[in-house]
Amino acid sequence: MQTGPKNLITDVAGLRVGNAQDIHVKSGATVLVADQPFTCGVTVMGGAPGTRETDLLAPDKTVQKVDALTLSGGSAFGLDASSGVADALRTQGRGFQVGDQNVPIVPGAILFDLLNGGNKDWSDNPYKALGSAALDAASDTFDLGSFGAGTGCTLASRKGGLGSASVLLPSGHTVGALVAVNALGDASPDGTHLWAAPWEIGDEFGGRGIMPQAPTAWPNTKLSAQNTTIAIVATDADLSQAVCTRIATAAHDGMARALVPSHTPMDGDLVFAVSTNAKPLENAASDALWLGHAAATCLARAIARGVWAATPADGDLLPCLK
Repeated sequence: MQTGPKNLITDVAGLRVGNAQDIHVKSGATVLVADQPFTCGVTVMGGAPGTRETDLLAPDKTVQKVDALTLSGGSAFGLDASSGVADALRTQGRGFQVGDQNVPIVPGAILFDLLNGGNKDWSDNPYKALGSAALDAASDTFDLGSFGAGTGCTLASRKGGLGSASVLLPSGHTVGALVAVNALGDASPDGTHLWAAPWEIGDEFGGRGIMPQAPTAWPNTKLSAQNTTIAIVATDADLSQAVCTRIATAAHDGMARALVPSHTPMDGDLVFAVSTNAKPLENAASDALWLGHAAATCLARAIARGVWAATPADGDLLPCLK
């Protein structure tokens, strides 16, 4: 397979991503947005999710498209990042039309990074401002690793981070993934190899090869409710909300390939799936199958890239992979 030109989720034409972070708090927010509303589904497979407006994404609900998505640190406090994005979009005239009012639809998901060594003694919740700043920064290029929602991410033994990847399919469709990696499990228990190595394209996360054998135990540094990996997969294929939901479910396979263990009772693992509806499917059944597979492999690669790109900062409690 071949990556898109940027090897980012923004290889799906029309999508933009923005990051904002506070290095003292060791946390941040990431926003996915487009010029037009986009179709979105979601699947939650972790046992401890934190979300906003995900019920609205069920295929039987009235609103079928959203204006933006947010991924944020901060646990429940981080849900306010979506409020900052919604307020800013409303001033732009964006949103679901209700009479003479526009109501921006901005679902979001959060991860727990409150115990990562940053200063969390704030008097005012910082995440609304971080969400607004991330929207302002939205572009077709963005930083990976210790930025945005990946700023304060950790794994069992090392720092996590913000990752992204893309792939071009023979059908002419593009698939991309964006993820904040903050798992109870590990992406690289031996500190050298990565579980996602079988899916690597080129040396996008170091080319270190396949894990020689499975570990017999994992570090117990995070065996509590301070985890969660949250992700977005996207495509330009024309998909309904129901099919997006199925793609989100398939993409969770990529999380399990890259993080061991994953989907635990102490993780809130979640995947949004986005369609810009730009390119029709020639064969709805077989194309959807390959889109789901591509979303899973893209997400596995994005997770490894996020961990690989993480960089050290003052006050870190865990080292980086490289």
